[in-house]
Amino acid sequence: MADGGSAGFAERLKRCVSWSWTYLWALWFVLVLGLLYILRAPLKLHENLSAVTAFLNTLTPKFYVALTGTSSLISGLILIFEWWYFRKYGTSFIEQVSVSHLRPLLGAVDNNSPSVHFTASNGEAESNRQNVSECKVWRNPLNLFRGAEYSRYTWVTGREPLTYYDMNLSAQDHQTFFTCDTDHSRPADAVMQKAWRERNAQARMKAAYQALELNNECATAYVLLAEEETTTILEAEKLFKQALKAGEVCYRRSQQLQHHSTQQEAQHRRDTNVLVYIKRRLAMCARKLGRIREAVKLMRDLMKEFPLLSMLNIHENLLEALLELQAYADVQVVLAKYDDISLPKSATICYTAALLKARAVSDKFSPEAASRRGLSTAEMNAVEAIHRAVEFNPHVPKYLLEMKSLILPPEHILKRGDSEAIAYAFFHLQHWKRVEGALNLLHCTWEGTFHEVSVYPKKELPFFILFTAGLCSFTAMLALLTHQFPELMGVFAKAFFSTLFAPFNFVMEKIESVLPSSFWHLLTRI
Repeated sequence: MADGGSAGFAERLKRCVSWSWTYLWALWFVLVLGLLYILRAPLKLHENLSAVTAFLNTLTPKFYVALTGTSSLISGLILIFEWWYFRKYGTSFIEQVSVSHLRPLLGAVDNNSPSVHFTASNGEAESNRQNVSECKVWRNPLNLFRGAEYSRYTWVTGREPLTYYDMNLSAQDHQTFFTCDTDHSRPADAVMQKAWRERNAQARMKAAYQALELNNECATAYVLLAEEETTTILEAEKLFKQALKAGEVCYRRSQQLQHHSTQQEAQHRRDTNVLVYIKRRLAMCARKLGRIREAVKLMRDLMKEFPLLSMLNIHENLLEALLELQAYADVQVVLAKYDDISLPKSATICYTAALLKARAVSDKFSPEAASRRGLSTAEMNAVEAIHRAVEFNPHVPKYLLEMKSLILPPEHILKRGDSEAIAYAFFHLQHWKRVEGALNLLHCTWEGTFHEVSVYPKKELPFFILFTAGLCSFTAMLALLTHQFPELMGVFAKAFFSTLFAPFNFVMEKIESVLPSSFWHLLTRI
């Protein structure tokens, strides 16, 4: 109880300080002036001010040269340190210290903290999608199957389609999504925990078979074999269906026990990850096998069942399937929901919106006619949508216009980078070709507008670096002027300090003249 009372008192004190800092700064200023006036006799303010004035009058120009030179040197060192820290960590040291240590003391809350959870329980109050900040590298929502698709490239060319860095990121994803701390208590899951860490594909598949021998309902073992061992999409779909049966059993079992302990909650989160992954891959299998409507239904059911998992970008799979069906009205409905300023953007969102706007005018669009009569409202909307898309990722048009050769998309993409452009064009080039004149409009609009190649994420200079640079430049200029004209700058400095202290003396004299001396005498006694 004592700890709770002290914690409550500390919290109330923090709120009080925050409120007074925000709203009562004027009152604080008046109180400080009053306190200084009350203590003017013990502190000997008038004598000290006179002594300071006399001291300033005795200073020689050499003092001002040394003062401005030292100030310039210190501000320059701070600027160098700030710039080095920014180049290494991407933020200002002063700003980071103020946000990390001073802001909490003032009661401020950081609303921009990124969400790092893959899933969210239904008991959470807010949707994670509004707090997800744009990451540098994302899992490709349309990544291919390693065994049934990527391996074909290896069979034909003898080269690996994925980089070591990309596969290493996938290995980290698998360990995060498909394992939990309680796996060591279950033999099959313990084997799979080691399997996801294996770098050799044959060793991973061998471990998956070992896990199935220990437990033939090990869903993650079926997932690994479906992804890496199967050579056709049909075989992969068959294994994913077996994984779905096992995954649903595990999900229902852990759902009933999730509130019993933190370990059970972690296991339920893992089982949710596995179930969502399996259903998504089954939908992608149906899409690749030509059962588009079935794929759309599976994706919509998945998004409805797990609405808080929008950070997985399942809607991008849905958009691609709807475009294949040429259900443009449904595509517009999905865009209206996910093309929001509070959500992370993607090339799929921006370029699909541009495609829909271009579809309305592209079949009759002519650059010559547009130059003569000007752009209509619909044409202007289409051009602006293309500009927006190209500004988000300027690499995409060269792939859509087939100026650059397409390669197999990676498993991870860099937002606004070349890898995202490859992943988008690989699946969406056919949709642009299907809309008559869309690529022609893209070519005319993109070619006639200059777009700098994006560098993402762009590091903007923090305020404190700009402030320190200005301070360093100002003090360096003062040091140079003081060195060249010491007598003149000394006169200016003395006049500045005299002007600085004059308002304080004026305020004190006015307060003393307005209020009766008996009031100040009584206040001093109190």
